[in-house]
Amino acid sequence: MSSVVFRAGLPTGAYPERQEPREGILDRLLVRVRGTVVHRLADDRRRWARLVEGVGLEGRALDGADEAAIAERVAALRARLPREGFTEELTARAFALVREAAGRTLGLRHFDVQLVGGLILLGGMVAEMETGEGKTLTATLAASTAALAGLPVHIITVNDYLAHRDAEEMGPIYRALGLSVGLIVHGLTPAQRRAAYGCDVTYCTNKELTFDYLKDRIVLGRQPTRLQLQLERLAGADPRLERVVLRGLVFGIVDEADSVLVDEARTPLIISGAAGGDAPERHVYEAALKLAKQLEGGRDWIAEGRERALALTPGGRARLEQLARPLGGLWTGEHRREELVRQALHALHHMERDHHYLVRDGKVQIIDEFTGRVYADRSWERGLHQLVEAKEGVELTSRNEPLARISYQRFFRRYLRLAGMTGTAREIAGELWTVYRLPVVRVPTNRPLKRRPLPDTLHATAERKWQAIVTRLQTLHGQGRPVLVGTRSVAASEHLSALLRAAGLPHVVLNARQDEHEAEIVARAGESGRITVATNMAGRGTDIRLAPGVVELGGLHVVATERHEAARIDRQLFGRCGRQGDPGTHEAMVALDDELMRYAPELWRALARSGRALPDWLGARALRAAQRGAERLHSRARRELLKFDEQIETTLAFSGRFE
Repeated sequence: MSSVVFRAGLPTGAYPERQEPREGILDRLLVRVRGTVVHRLADDRRRWARLVEGVGLEGRALDGADEAAIAERVAALRARLPREGFTEELTARAFALVREAAGRTLGLRHFDVQLVGGLILLGGMVAEMETGEGKTLTATLAASTAALAGLPVHIITVNDYLAHRDAEEMGPIYRALGLSVGLIVHGLTPAQRRAAYGCDVTYCTNKELTFDYLKDRIVLGRQPTRLQLQLERLAGADPRLERVVLRGLVFGIVDEADSVLVDEARTPLIISGAAGGDAPERHVYEAALKLAKQLEGGRDWIAEGRERALALTPGGRARLEQLARPLGGLWTGEHRREELVRQALHALHHMERDHHYLVRDGKVQIIDEFTGRVYADRSWERGLHQLVEAKEGVELTSRNEPLARISYQRFFRRYLRLAGMTGTAREIAGELWTVYRLPVVRVPTNRPLKRRPLPDTLHATAERKWQAIVTRLQTLHGQGRPVLVGTRSVAASEHLSALLRAAGLPHVVLNARQDEHEAEIVARAGESGRITVATNMAGRGTDIRLAPGVVELGGLHVVATERHEAARIDRQLFGRCGRQGDPGTHEAMVALDDELMRYAPELWRALARSGRALPDWLGARALRAAQRGAERLHSRARRELLKFDEQIETTLAFSGRFE
């Protein structure tokens, strides 16, 4: 995917995007061989040195230049880049202009390693930059250069807060170069979205972008030709091009690429509309919950595999038929009856309040497990959302039917040029290449790292773990060090908050309930003696700046209260400390009955169930085994989803439908 080079202006087509190639068996066999060669060529230190030297020379020519002279150089670049492409000379000239604009507008000048990161992004690769190395500023180099070449650029991040922050903070750089900046967040009208995507550079979230694309595909139908769309526009009879919001998928730069392209790729994106016919009413969902409560776990139903998929046993199906017989109606149909009750069992036993969802303003709102944030307008499918609403006693929303769907893998492979940046990519470099053809290139740090890991501490039970964490926080608070405590759910953050209040320890909580105060909480998290308890909301993209005097105390200390299902997510949390050469320490304080342990091999799970205390080194091995089990399981789920999605696409293509 990264091999496309634009040398003749804008890509052709009314709605440009890449057509997914059909790979044969030989292509798949050659993928890894080609990947090894591409990775070696991508890590070209001599080219990096030439770029840094070239930017330095161009930058010296800009010293003392007035705004008119800068504008003249920008105009010259705009004329040459579409014709000549991203040559070394023009790339160095563009980067020098961007660095000059950043210095004049924000008082920031890109470090040499950020110039290297910008070159990697412009080349359609993933730049692995240590947390705190300034990825947000780095992206302006590639984005500005591509935009000056006439390419619509999307900078894609994981949530509205980061998209808004980055667009606002980096906007002056683009505007100084004569470029426009758009922002896509939740709640915009189609006209506002069309205007934002019409800008040279658009900041957006992965979910908003993907759903906008699916809506466009519904409007456009299956791959209309450029001629068809232009004829519609000439005819003036409600042309489709006037109703879409995007300008196609040309150049995408994905921030937190491992989260967007890998972690969230296990779930397809589905647009739904009002269900046709009579949707089940509240009494049906309540009856399903009542029936599910009468079934006994282990006898009538079982949780299969590490993902705990629920299945009715033969005895359970017979008992359900007996219990449902007096109800009549739809309960006489075996398939409908069992599907409803399976979903009801899932709602009762797997969907946990303040872990998977919040109840706020009389509504059930889904919590994103990767970011810790609320999905304001998302719902579970196949009646699960309505069953959770009935379980919580809130007003039921209408049930919807899928209109269009796509996986993140297939969506992002449609960009003509795709790049990414993250602090944690090396563990999934193989998957990024296999799925997206994205090589990962490690960027050196600007200053030596001073982040120091402390040994994990293991406890037999969660109760002992929480008490040990409170004791640890008392010690650190007494030393005056700021502490960031990472939890995996809203419920866990509030449980720890209650323990800290009981211990008389002042603290603040950042989770999906406090999302409107996020910027203020993060801004003060580096103050002396401050304790911040946060879900995954603070695990990515947050830059915690140390207050005066904190460096001398040892910097920020980060405590993980559970290991995540991927070691990369732990590294993201720990990366909140020790940024840009600052000191910092981190540790994990975990328990043998943490949720992660369900992915461990049976031997380790048996040890955990025994309640015996294990040596820390042995417990660390158990948790790492569980993490590896979770990573393998999720990787397989992503592969199966992509395969299933491709099969659906082939079937729909044969039938003449889309997505």
